Amino acid sequence: MSKRYKQLVEKIDNTKVYSVSDASALVKELKSAKFDETVEIALNLNVDPRHADQMVRGAIVLPHGTGKTVRVAVFAKGAKADEALAAGADIVGTDDLVQQIKDGIFNFDVVVAAPDCMGLVGQIGRILGPKGLMPNPKTGTVTPDVATAVANVKGGQVAFRVDKKGNIHAGIGKVSFEADKIAENLSAFVGAINKHKPATAKGRYIKNAALSLTMSPAVKLDIAALLDIR
Repeated sequence: MSKRYKQLVEKIDNTKVYSVSDASALVKELKSAKFDETVEIALNLNVDPRHADQMVRGAIVLPHGTGKTVRVAVFAKGAKADEALAAGADIVGTDDLVQQIKDGIFNFDVVVAAPDCMGLVGQIGRILGPKGLMPNPKTGTVTPDVATAVANVKGGQVAFRVDKKGNIHAGIGKVSFEADKIAENLSAFVGAINKHKPATAKGRYIKNAALSLTMSPAVKLDIAALLDIR
């Protein structure tokens, strides 16, 4: 453990759990990198994603955005293509976009698709899927309203999906954000997770939760308080 990291650890009281507001203020004190570190939330849920009815997946537009510039590619044609461009899409196409992806050119971070283009997208599903780029109705990235989808992604939408061990990780802002904005983004994200609680999930839904920066130790969050967020 480096001297720098030890100094950060000493700022955290590991005998306590922190409220949303206290944790959001504390992580700002943990900044040590020269770049604008991402504020990251890590949750462990009491679900078994091997069962389809316990898969937790969705998306939330954070009230203060993520602080990241997101490049959006859209599969759309005709009027929908025009709407996507007007909403700020970085790339819009059909067959040409398919070919670009087959050629290994990925100058985008998120893919949105109009429903009538999903046949095309299916041709490259094996390429997009492993990269986490496959559009999905559950995350709002397959929709006839491509303009709203682009606006949401550009405006700070965060997609989430529980992994096979019940974990969810996401970036919910930047350390340069004011503490209250970090807290509001954190509450919005946890609220979305709570709303997606499977009906078949038993026991305490959120088992563990922590807030951290890209280069910092983690701050344990008060689970009881998180479970009350709606």
